[in-house]
Amino acid sequence: MAREYVDTRDPYLKIAADIRRKITRGDIAPGTQLPTVMQLMEQYQRVSNTTIQKALQLLKEEEIVEGRPGKGVFVRQHSQQAIEPMAYMSPAGPGEPYKWMTEAAKHEQVGGARLLDVAVVTPPAEVAAALELEEGEQALLRKLILTLDGQPTELTHSYYPLGLCEGTPMLEKRRIKGGTPALLNSLGFPPREFIDEVSAEIPTEEEAVALELPKGMPVLVAFRVVYSDDRRPIEATLMTKAAHRYRMRYRMQLGEGEANV
Repeated sequence: MAREYVDTRDPYLKIAADIRRKITRGDIAPGTQLPTVMQLMEQYQRVSNTTIQKALQLLKEEEIVEGRPGKGVFVRQHSQQAIEPMAYMSPAGPGEPYKWMTEAAKHEQVGGARLLDVAVVTPPAEVAAALELEEGEQALLRKLILTLDGQPTELTHSYYPLGLCEGTPMLEKRRIKGGTPALLNSLGFPPREFIDEVSAEIPTEEEAVALELPKGMPVLVAFRVVYSDDRRPIEATLMTKAAHRYRMRYRMQLGEGEANV
């Protein structure tokens, strides 16, 4: 017999979660006015005015809804945006800007990238294993914050084998035209394959500050390993996104006959 489980979260958190899910899944469309506080109190089994107000305030802090004085609370136009990792995998061509910028422009957005740090470090265990480093071997870390229309979108920690970086601008604390994938491609290390592992996690303090997260908001963490020819690992990156703003979209083609497996 399945054990009985009770959701012990505060009522306002459960109400906010219910409204949030209806918005992110399209049951409440952008621009829609939410029911009044009195209507929501009735809808959620006669909870208090304070509980409803706290739930709505949380959704406002997450920028999912907005209050309009004298009118009510409305769903914002862009409550959650889908990001397609595959769109960013091909390196930028000679003289072209970083892929993040060109993809943002396709969606009529302004992409930005700010380099936070460049350092030779002892990488986390999973990074060392992914890059096939010897015990104690160091790697190059390049840390960036990516933005869309000025809003912090993604915190990235990208690690590279030092052997690929020696004598290149990757070791310098400055942006690289087209990004590091374009530079690696020009050096004879084109991306041939990547593997993503995506998880929902509680943010670290660094992530919460960098992404300006509301209290209690989880993050999407994608751990990506990029391989070049002969399946040589050339990059391992931790990409952290705010869970309430973005979702990951993967598009895959199935070979003939595979769809029925």
